[in-house]
Amino acid sequence: MQKSRIFLALATCAGLAACGDTTGEQAILGGGAGAVGAAVLNADPLFGAAVGAAGNVLYCKTQNTCN
Repeated sequence: MQKSRIFLALATCAGLAACGDTTGEQAILGGGAGAVGAAVLNADPLFGAAVGAAGNVLYCKTQNTCN
């Protein structure tokens, strides 16, 4: 059980590293990764999705590494 949680946490981090080409794609990718991360940690997936979406869009817009 512990190994699967670690794997899912790493997969979530990898998902957050993906930017997407548009702001909508960035929000969807970040939201998905945030929801999965929250589910792994037994937190509220809706809150995790909101934080993940905002975090990924903010990261992509400020780092200029994405389109």
